[in-house]
Amino acid sequence: SIKKMLENEINKDQDKKQLKTTAKPYKRVNKNAPKNIDLNQIAYQYFGGVDLMAIEGVSHSTIMGIMSEVGLEGFSKFASAKHFTSWMHLTPNTKITGGKVINSHIPKGGNRLKIILRNAANVIGGLKDTHLSNFFRRILNKSDRATAISATARKLGVIIYNMITKKEPYKPPTDYLFLDEKRKQGLVKQIRKHIHKFDLTPEDLGLKST
Repeated sequence: SIKKMLENEINKDQDKKQLKTTAKPYKRVNKNAPKNIDLNQIAYQYFGGVDLMAIEGVSHSTIMGIMSEVGLEGFSKFASAKHFTSWMHLTPNTKITGGKVINSHIPKGGNRLKIILRNAANVIGGLKDTHLSNFFRRILNKSDRATAISATARKLGVIIYNMITKKEPYKPPTDYLFLDEKRKQGLVKQIRKHIHKFDLTPEDLGLKST
């Protein structure tokens, strides 16, 4: 089984076995995802402490696609992120005349991972106020949705390549709160407002003061 195969790979390295990532309840589990497997945790161990699930838009199916199409050692075959995205046919063919771009398009073809990253990019296009969704919309404002999906998929490929080959954590320049976190903060704000309004004490709330 997939679970057994991944566990066997992780068990070869004692350092990987000790790794522990954070739970991500806000990540939707695709119906086609492997059953009875914590892919968030196993992927973190499999890639040696690289938390790909921290990227918005990356799902369980995205992770499975990366594992099956590239694998653990596959990234070392690509000299750079540009080579990696070119392999997926996500690097645009650009024609330049007189210093001006006259034509730029993503070549046809590619592989299954290209489709998987484009699916993730399409999901990102539906998110609000994230680093990657803002990038998606900037492209969309200048072009069409297909181009925005391809550009975002390429950017996603670059991020994934750098995270895995350089052990870089995902650190977007702008913070993003997932829906569950936004609801939590909103609830905390309401509770604080009511505590202040009614001058409630820990004892009123059935809490033990420390």
